[in-house]
Amino acid sequence: MTFELEKPAPGEPTPATLGGDDPVTVIRRYVQATRPMFLTASILPVLVGTSWGYRAADELDLSALVLAVAATACVHASVNVLNDVFDDLGGSDPINTGRIFPYTGGSRFIQNGVLSIRAMSIWGVVLLLLGVLFGAGLMLEKGVAVLGFGLVGVVLGIAYSAPPLQLSARGLGEAAVGMGFGVLPVAGAAWLQSPDAALSALLLSVPVACWAMAILLINEVPDQEADAAAGKRTLVVRLGLAKAAALYILLQLLALIAIAAAVGLNWVPLAALVAPSVLLMAAIYAGLGLGAGQRRLKRSIELTLMIHALGGIWLVGWLLLPV
Repeated sequence: MTFELEKPAPGEPTPATLGGDDPVTVIRRYVQATRPMFLTASILPVLVGTSWGYRAADELDLSALVLAVAATACVHASVNVLNDVFDDLGGSDPINTGRIFPYTGGSRFIQNGVLSIRAMSIWGVVLLLLGVLFGAGLMLEKGVAVLGFGLVGVVLGIAYSAPPLQLSARGLGEAAVGMGFGVLPVAGAAWLQSPDAALSALLLSVPVACWAMAILLINEVPDQEADAAAGKRTLVVRLGLAKAAALYILLQLLALIAIAAAVGLNWVPLAALVAPSVLLMAAIYAGLGLGAGQRRLKRSIELTLMIHALGGIWLVGWLLLPV
């Protein structure tokens, strides 16, 4: 298949909309380069873990929560920016004509000439250093064990798209996202509030991890042809659409099963299953749309983002209720 470079699609960033040197425009340009609409994928897991740790400790360490959110958001933003850099260098984003902006195909800042690869690389490193700075504040407050959580998160974030590991191209991107946007922030945030709550928080990390993995999986669908042509063998490229759809629905089912297990342990009441059950029905509809046209696929992507957001908020709400 032959790929041709396209003009920016409607809504994509361009020098005409985000160019200029006035302070407000510069701030907007660099903030939007981080793809801020996706930062909830890292912030919500921190809130889930914090809620569980708060319940165990019966008090909230607000400074630990603020620092954890800041560190996690900065590292996530850095990963988003650096992923754009490596996907441009790897060739998948420049030839991605099947993208569904703003959800897939990267931020388009590099391809549309809004920021250079060098500027994006520097910005990604600056954000990473900011995350490390906030992490250092956590370490001063909570001890050197914080370093372990931070190192794993940073390594996973960089290894996701950077050679030589480039986990996203080896069919391991979903596993990395499940760890980095599920297990790690939920267990880590619970530990910050109450070290004794970290182990039990692993069960609560499962639905969050599954919802995050589902986002990545469905976002790989419109990028499938460009990724394959560039040698980026994502899980969707390896499995094909039918098996990817089955895996997508399985992930959503596992999220519900994990919440049901929490109900069985009396961590949350039976009513906590109501919203996840409804969200599973929405997920089945979304999963069946993986092989459909772009309009249906876009709705499926938006549904998947909604499932993650509403599921995370729902879980936080039940965990904060007194038992």
